[in-house]
Amino acid sequence: MAWALKLPLADEVIESGLVQDFDASLSGIGQELGAGAYSMSDVLALPIFKQEESSLPPDNENKILPFQYVLCAATSPAVKLHDETLTYLNQGQSYEIRMLDNRKLGELPEINGKLVKSIFRVVFHDRRLQYTEHQQLEGWRWNRPGDRILDIDIPMSVGIIDPRANPTQLNTVEFLWDPAKRTSVFIQVHCISTEFTMRKHGGEKGVPFRVQIDTFKENENGEYTEHLHSASCQIKVFKPKGADRKQKTDREKMEKRTPHEKEKYQPSYETTILTECSPWPEITYVNNSPSPGFNSSHSSFSLGEGNGSPNHQPEPPPPVTDVSLKLNNLLPTTTPQEAQQWLHRNRFSTFTRLFTNFSGADLLKLTRDDVIQICGPADGIRLFNALKGRMVRPRLTIYVCQESLQLREQQQQQQQQQKHEDGDSNGTFFVYHAIYLEELTAVELTEKIAQLFSISPRQISQIYKQGPTGIHVLISDEMIQNFQEEACFILDTMKAETNDSYHIILK
Repeated sequence: MAWALKLPLADEVIESGLVQDFDASLSGIGQELGAGAYSMSDVLALPIFKQEESSLPPDNENKILPFQYVLCAATSPAVKLHDETLTYLNQGQSYEIRMLDNRKLGELPEINGKLVKSIFRVVFHDRRLQYTEHQQLEGWRWNRPGDRILDIDIPMSVGIIDPRANPTQLNTVEFLWDPAKRTSVFIQVHCISTEFTMRKHGGEKGVPFRVQIDTFKENENGEYTEHLHSASCQIKVFKPKGADRKQKTDREKMEKRTPHEKEKYQPSYETTILTECSPWPEITYVNNSPSPGFNSSHSSFSLGEGNGSPNHQPEPPPPVTDVSLKLNNLLPTTTPQEAQQWLHRNRFSTFTRLFTNFSGADLLKLTRDDVIQICGPADGIRLFNALKGRMVRPRLTIYVCQESLQLREQQQQQQQQQKHEDGDSNGTFFVYHAIYLEELTAVELTEKIAQLFSISPRQISQIYKQGPTGIHVLISDEMIQNFQEEACFILDTMKAETNDSYHIILK
């Protein structure tokens, strides 16, 4: 009987021990987290909750966008599941982009019966190239004068109104369209991805681009500045038929993969749907130094006046005070302020902000690859040559000597003795001056002769060349273009009809 009374006591002891152990385990959790650190957000931050959270659809996944843009080109099958789609395009080929109106009934009623404006851009996908977009496009403009990066194939397009292209923005086109009507625009991309790779040794991968579309509606002043929607997709551009070969290669590679490996990749879709993105920032700049040979009036279709032209005017370059800078020489002792003056004088005003704190020594230490990476291939090579003081070989070099009375007497003596001996019997030493011509024009020759003898070009009325039997032939641009390299002339002067001018005769 006494033994039976002990059983409840034993149960109570065991139960109390379990309660104490459970309390201790709870108190241990509190000690690890700390009194001030314990919160529900800490618990939700655990990996198991993160995995569940990532599997949930985002809030904007079910959001119906007002517009949808569909590029009629197949996506690559060699893209992993959670990566952005990639589409291959052929250079210069027309591709359709369908402009679809996805608005619900009653959504955005202010654009009913009105037009909207869409701006198409081909921009860099890589952030590094986005920072130097202006320099990259200027380099492309120089290498491809008169060409555009992006064009609209107007005969094939449907529903677009007032298409425009700004000649200073080679990668941008825009047009108006009515969302209530069928609209399809055909675009052509004329640059290829490998044109913007740093080192070109063959077989390198081209840089990816983005096709971005920003759509705007009218404001109260009739200007299309109120943003409605933006979307973009990733592309790579190949030489003609190169995109088809690349698509075929990717498809064959995927067919060789195991079924388990294929599950990690996206299927190839017949069309590319542009995904929503932030509007492209408007970056305006002034092209102070247009690249040689570029015709700024070129465009494949109509241009609006003042379309995209910034009102900001560049600041005039500071006055040149240093003697070495006036001679176009950059020295290691040049200060950052003097280096800015040198950049302005040598038509590198676009890069003055990039080199704000660079002294002459800093600029001279830059390698060719450094300068090309900072300024782009075209302006980079030009800046590197300017830094190293490389002179451009002139198109034509001639030598001239001013005729004097003593020289005439010596020539008469030489003519008398020419039957007996050759050359200059008196050993007379004649001084010639070199004239370097770039434009090969009569105006340039006049200016160079006036500069050589420290007179004004206005004092030279005409320039003649002594021809057969002593006739005087008027110098023309065509005659200068047919001068022999390093030809020698003796300059004779003859008083013109006016008192202050002279005729120059080349003998």
